[in-house]
Amino acid sequence: MLYHFVVLSALCAMSMTMPLPDFYSYSPAAGDGSGTEFSTAHEGRITGVRVYEYPNYGYYYSYNYINGIQLKYDSNWTELVGVSYYGSEREMTLFNNEHFVQISGKYYSGYISELMFVTNEGRSFKVGQPSGLSFNFYPTHDGSELRFISGRQNGFALTSIGAHWAVYYNSTS
Repeated sequence: MLYHFVVLSALCAMSMTMPLPDFYSYSPAAGDGSGTEFSTAHEGRITGVRVYEYPNYGYYYSYNYINGIQLKYDSNWTELVGVSYYGSEREMTLFNNEHFVQISGKYYSGYISELMFVTNEGRSFKVGQPSGLSFNFYPTHDGSELRFISGRQNGFALTSIGAHWAVYYNSTS
């Protein structure tokens, strides 16, 4: 009797539809990484990005910093990472079926100084100044897109950033 139960259970398990694999990859954080950890992980699909850049007026620094960042998931913005009151705000909204497939930039003297987001449609959004060491993030699996970012910030600016990629599956379709 137990034999029949085990065989029947195995047959039922094999006949169930298997979920699609979750193709996930991580682009390790670039930057010095001091300060408090952050993550923008949220439900839904990324539909925009908002970045705050510390302006270079020439008083103290010869380069800019990325002070804060927010991602928009569907129609909701994440909590601000970093600060907004030092910098000028720049924003990019994505079109339907558009998603981020690359993030590149630079970091210098302990801070992220430049970010560039590139979409599957070939559009790009660049903020900051090209000072320092370069990094380039992209997914390792075809069909993957940016799902969230993580890193560190010190209350003044972003000190490191990493990217998390996965295939997006809409649970309603």
